[in-house]
Amino acid sequence: MAAVSSASDTGDPRGRHPPERRLLILGGPQSGKTSTANSILGDEVFDVGTETTHSNVGQTEIYGRRVTVVDTPPWAIPSDPVENTEPDTEEDAGAESENPTRPPQSLDSEGPCMGAILCPPGPHAILLVVSVTQPFTETEKRAADEQLGALGGGTWRYSMVVFTGVDKLPKGVFIEEHIANTGEALQWLVERCGSRYHAFDNTRKETEDNTQVPELMEKVEEMITDNQGWYFEVNELILLEEEQARRALEEERMRMEEHARQRDQMIGGPPRELRLLLLGWKGVGKSSVGNSILGRRYFESGQETELCLRRQALVSGRRITIVDTPGWDWFSVRRTPKRIRQESQRGAALLRPGPHTLLLVLPVVSSLTARKRRTLLAHIETLFGDNACLHTMVLFSCGDWLGRTPIEEHILRGGRELQRLLEFCGNYYHVLDSKIPGKDRSVSVLLDKMEEMIRENGDKAFLPIQTEWLSEESSYSSDNTEPEDDCRGCQVQ
Repeated sequence: MAAVSSASDTGDPRGRHPPERRLLILGGPQSGKTSTANSILGDEVFDVGTETTHSNVGQTEIYGRRVTVVDTPPWAIPSDPVENTEPDTEEDAGAESENPTRPPQSLDSEGPCMGAILCPPGPHAILLVVSVTQPFTETEKRAADEQLGALGGGTWRYSMVVFTGVDKLPKGVFIEEHIANTGEALQWLVERCGSRYHAFDNTRKETEDNTQVPELMEKVEEMITDNQGWYFEVNELILLEEEQARRALEEERMRMEEHARQRDQMIGGPPRELRLLLLGWKGVGKSSVGNSILGRRYFESGQETELCLRRQALVSGRRITIVDTPGWDWFSVRRTPKRIRQESQRGAALLRPGPHTLLLVLPVVSSLTARKRRTLLAHIETLFGDNACLHTMVLFSCGDWLGRTPIEEHILRGGRELQRLLEFCGNYYHVLDSKIPGKDRSVSVLLDKMEEMIRENGDKAFLPIQTEWLSEESSYSSDNTEPEDDCRGCQVQ
């Protein structure tokens, strides 16, 4: 969005203040932005030895005209998965390594577009700095387009490409030949800027015959004339909203990277162990859920489970032990046969020294009435005690029925009884599509949630086995391992 230049742009008629020009410098990592800003200002105003994390302002006079220069943090360029990346360092002379690093911005830094706020009411020229020593691919093209788009509409008419590191070009090769030979992405950038570009050699800034800055300013003046004296008007509200959105995305990226880092550290060492007990009324899909978590058909689904069955597998770097249990009656605890109630307790006893999580399986297609909710909670508290709520998580099965409906919306539609059930479980819940074992990526997220619940429980990381659960243990339970092979030495305890 542009506005006609004010009196400060044309100069005070009484000659008090020289006319002003405002330059916003943008570019990727190691492009030579900071060195270019210092060259324009004619002094080492900005530190080239450290990474630029926040926008900085410098001012000077060039031929009687006040020039404001804003240096900005490098814009983020997604890393190529086949590349080895290293920590970014700020440009030193516009002629950096041929393989620039491409780090994402951190929460300690701000987005480059925030620099536009530092040259109010807006920049006359947006200088896009590109080093000739770095490849300019479709990835860089996309990053440049996103950054200019983040500023608002109409930015390209105020933009100019500044090439740095031209002293590294082969002898006899001019910048025009470099543009023609580099590829379509760079040609696109130059064309989007109205074929406005300038070549900079930041190693020549101390020489007496250096005419690079005056020539650049002449091109800036030509662009301002073409724009009829207008400048790019900054909408601070839009930029602040963009910055908030960027930080939210960055927080999510850092969270995912931390999860991946923790998982990578675990590979090659002793696997962490999670012990899960599947609970619920008859026909809710407990066996299918167990198969989905373990990644293969360990449990027979489609038929009623009569005896507890324990199975174990490595999933996402963790040793997962699951016990499937017979289903309860949905009407009342008394209508659940005593043998089934005992079998549920014996299932917990198979997870020595105790289950970390009681997974209460609930199909998303089922409605939860007050009686059903009371019956579920009565089963849990009667069989496993008052502290069972600390270790219970609701697992919504048949997640494919939701389609594109978020689970949170389903919970709101489910009414007060479903919300009260989740409150009993500390609002720990997850949704799973149990149709295709091993194909649901949300299993890893489910395990992360379990570990989060375990951390929240502190020294009560699991539900300890009670003596009465051990009575006649072998009478009803079925397992493929001896009791002494049960999970011990759990690293999450």
